[in-house]
Amino acid sequence: MADIHWTRLGPATSAAPEALFLHCSLAHLGAWRGVAKVLSGDLSMLMMDLPGHGKSAPYDVADRSRNYQDLALSWALALLAAEAAGPVDLVGHSFGATIALRLAQVAPDRVRSLTLIEPVLFAAVKTDPLFAENTAYMEGPFADAMRAGDKDEAARLFNDLWGNGTPWQAVPERMRNDMAARIDLIPVAKNVTHDDVHGQVAPGALEVLEMPCLLIEGATSPAIIAAIHDVFEARLPDVRRVVIEGAGHMAPITHPAQVARALHDFLGTAPRLPSR
Repeated sequence: MADIHWTRLGPATSAAPEALFLHCSLAHLGAWRGVAKVLSGDLSMLMMDLPGHGKSAPYDVADRSRNYQDLALSWALALLAAEAAGPVDLVGHSFGATIALRLAQVAPDRVRSLTLIEPVLFAAVKTDPLFAENTAYMEGPFADAMRAGDKDEAARLFNDLWGNGTPWQAVPERMRNDMAARIDLIPVAKNVTHDDVHGQVAPGALEVLEMPCLLIEGATSPAIIAAIHDVFEARLPDVRRVVIEGAGHMAPITHPAQVARALHDFLGTAPRLPSR
């Protein structure tokens, strides 16, 4: 646990249901604070900085001995083992949603409900032209900037596609610098997002999940997100879907009240399993 920076928000009583929130790439646990503020009376919320993010330990992108998602998953499981009394309501955004899904797949007994906010498992739509379009962008202009060592340009290109709609030069300088400093973490996730190295969207992998699932997307997000959610909606046994009008990919930050409302409404119907 020494490597993991985490916090708990909301009531810490045994009567309050517990949740674990996993943020997107290039962010930190503070990305959930707007959502948490709305839900603070309902949930005891565990949040952690992913490896190489926020105040957690750095991640060596040159060390190929351990898959990045594997490490993040082991951290999430360690946090649950140390701090959660029983099954949790699991919430993940973007790449954090791929980790949340993986946790639900390997340890379903730890998950009471699963909320996926725009999981970037592009491999789910590999036969869709949108997959080729996304791959061309990431292996074209973005990869060119990375090969040239221009991390600022790579961060700009990534932000243009997956940011909150704010023009790059209008993003505060500190945030631009922070994104550029962590941009190496994006290519190391490709084996998960594009190649599905863990078989998360392989035949049967989604169909076996029995917990209630919620899909949240922004109405103005890249079109590939709706395509991914179409696949998930068709394959998950117990699923509902919410589209937030006016929001893009960064809805937890730009539209926290609407995300919190969707969670509140969903968790009110999710079964409350007994603690361990």
